[in-house]
Amino acid sequence: MLFWIIVVAIAAVVAIMLLLPLWRSAPAVQEDRNDMTIYKDQLAEVERDLARGVLNAEEAERTRTEIARRLLAADQAEQSTTPKAPRTAAMTMSVIAFGLLIAGTAYGYWSLGAPGYPDMPQKARIEFGREMRENRISQEEAESLIDQSAFPPVEAPQDYIDMVAQLREIVPTRPDDLQGWALLARHEAALGNYVAARVAQQELVTRKGADATQGELTTLADLMVGAANGFVSPEAETVLRTLVDRNPDDIAARYYFGLLYGQTDRPDLAFRLWREVVESGSDAPYVEWARSQIMEAAQLAGAEYELPSLRGPTQDQINDAAGMDAESQAAMIQGMVDGLSERLATEGGSAAEWAQLISALGVLGQTDRAAAIWGEAQQVFAGRDDALAQIRNAAISAGVAE
Repeated sequence: MLFWIIVVAIAAVVAIMLLLPLWRSAPAVQEDRNDMTIYKDQLAEVERDLARGVLNAEEAERTRTEIARRLLAADQAEQSTTPKAPRTAAMTMSVIAFGLLIAGTAYGYWSLGAPGYPDMPQKARIEFGREMRENRISQEEAESLIDQSAFPPVEAPQDYIDMVAQLREIVPTRPDDLQGWALLARHEAALGNYVAARVAQQELVTRKGADATQGELTTLADLMVGAANGFVSPEAETVLRTLVDRNPDDIAARYYFGLLYGQTDRPDLAFRLWREVVESGSDAPYVEWARSQIMEAAQLAGAEYELPSLRGPTQDQINDAAGMDAESQAAMIQGMVDGLSERLATEGGSAAEWAQLISALGVLGQTDRAAAIWGEAQQVFAGRDDALAQIRNAAISAGVAE
């Protein structure tokens, strides 16, 4: 209510300032009228002096001519004065101008402002965000609101499409075939059928129960959000909480929780979560997704933030490597590997970077060094099964783990 009182008061002051010239009377011309009266009296006085013999005929004529000239000048000055506008016209223009001012202000606020949006102190905004999260629609409702046919079809060979069609028919008849559900989910997603992929992956996770891996839960979260066109449903939140319970540093869960808070009017929490994702050093796609949204969240949260630069070879280094001979390229690669190794030893890094180092050492044939890095990684990431699984795959590829 206070807002509207202030708005009305400001509009009234502006309207009065604009309309005041229409209400003001025209400049007075009384002074010119007094001069004309004097000149007329002087003409009469000349006639009386002529009759009394004070002035002769020639003098009287010269005097009458001079007074007439001055009288004519005074009359012209009065005629040139701006006449006063009619009172009715002035008032009509006042009403029209005031109406246009109020109507234009209301239209501008309705179009560009936020009519009906209440004052929102911090406590109220927190409560409003909580209510938004609690009252979200379900996963199936979100999927039903999306026109799935609007997504462009994925081009694939006909034999592949036929194979997926067979999976759709066969897998439901073998409900305990976990591998079948996993394959169906993977191939439905490859064809862009995200709702069908979500259903299959959810069936897999439900049947595995507590034995569902972190990767399988992450895939389910990806498919649920993808099938809902970016909306984080209550069912997706349940999956994310399971991921966090297992690993508080889970990158996917942190990104999607940030997305959830961003969708429910809590950009401050979204910024905090996405900042952790962006600065994690991971090469997971969630980092790039967070980077593309964090600056807007920071602005809405009133925080000053500068995106960290991406690690890796610069474009100049890539261009230089393209023109090198094999020996020079090998030397450059070795330098990059040594730099990565030094940084991980002094500053630490993500599981993806440790895996990258082990893979690179394996490609260079430095298996002893790769084995040592693998042994060190097992100590650094002890208790973090998902991170160790990623590094172990690199160690297996390098031939230093089984």
